[in-house]
Amino acid sequence: MSLKNELDNLGKESVVASQEIKSLSKHEKNELLKAIIESLKSDKDLILKANKRDIEESQNKLSNAMIDRLMLDDQRFEGILVSIKNVISLDDPTGNILFTNERPNGMIVERVSVPLGVIGIIYESRPNVTIDATVLCLKAGNSVILRGGSECFNTNTAMVNSMQKAMRSKSVSENIVQYVNTTDRAAVDYMLSKMDKYIDVIVPRGGKGLVKKVQDTAKIPVIGHLDGICHLYVDETSDPDVASKIVENAKLRRTGICGAAETVLVDEKCIDSHLGKIIETLIKGGCEVRGDSICMNYSDKVKEATEIDWETEYLEAIISIKIVKDVDEAIDHIAKYGSGHTESIISENKNNVEKFLNSVGSAIVMHNASTQFADGGEFGLGAEIGIATGKLHARGPVGLEGLTTYKYIVRGSGQVRP
Repeated sequence: MSLKNELDNLGKESVVASQEIKSLSKHEKNELLKAIIESLKSDKDLILKANKRDIEESQNKLSNAMIDRLMLDDQRFEGILVSIKNVISLDDPTGNILFTNERPNGMIVERVSVPLGVIGIIYESRPNVTIDATVLCLKAGNSVILRGGSECFNTNTAMVNSMQKAMRSKSVSENIVQYVNTTDRAAVDYMLSKMDKYIDVIVPRGGKGLVKKVQDTAKIPVIGHLDGICHLYVDETSDPDVASKIVENAKLRRTGICGAAETVLVDEKCIDSHLGKIIETLIKGGCEVRGDSICMNYSDKVKEATEIDWETEYLEAIISIKIVKDVDEAIDHIAKYGSGHTESIISENKNNVEKFLNSVGSAIVMHNASTQFADGGEFGLGAEIGIATGKLHARGPVGLEGLTTYKYIVRGSGQVRP
């Protein structure tokens, strides 16, 4: 069978399966997720063996960091099971009445949350995404088509086989979870450009190259973000110790995540009180600091920042610092160079705080907090399928609610329109 026919069949099966999963009750969906936990437990040795094979085949092909992302061990496997339990504990996002209105003619109009339908997940490396993304989609009443990276093919296949076994044990269609069983990159192109009649939404999880390809190619709505160029603005009214602590955490807690800060904007009125401490803290933590001419004059350890630095997502221990006149210039800089992800103001000036929070157009804006809190779990969403920076449908951490849409239900008693 050709790749085209295989993918078309997979899409058709997923559409049918989406009708089945959306009809399940909250209890039935939770029981299905519990069955997935038990199935993964029983298949743990097979899954870890498959993962070991993936790692062996990736030696000398991937960086140490990528291999670390790929690796599954006992602790990470247990973390996957815990994440499923967390999703089970969450409220069902479907069937909720979001709006109701009784019309003068007696009709009742309701807006009700419903599943999206079929969700396609295209991702790289991390095997936990196979489970995390699937259980979120299922809890929200969606079927899912997974297309993982070739470097994790054996692990993903073993995990999907285990989940499908759980489906069968609960007498529901195993097609609720489908895996694109090929490493042929043409499969990704076909999913994005030819499967819009089957797939309702695409969610890319991976590096900038993958996300850009998905956004540029897809004829299907995409939930995701391209860059995480996150900013901190240090206002003159902030406490120097608090500011340096937040800057250090926002950059260095984990440098490779999308919520890591990449640029610090410092109010010119607090250079003497704040800048030296911030630079010293960052350098002491092993961070390379790049700055404008004022920063370079302030410390000989600061390297020159160029225009490219303001628009760069480093994803490593590098940060750029720019001195700005006030909160308005900080907002303008973010509007010009930001990616719409997460920005934070460190300040005790209520007017400046409110101006920043209301004027910055990013998906997440914060006050006196590290940008590394940009995470669904930290927001109380339980889990997330990713961060979205677009302005339609879902924004910020995309949890269960972001995997639903709504429809209108109108209840009448024989009304006709005059």
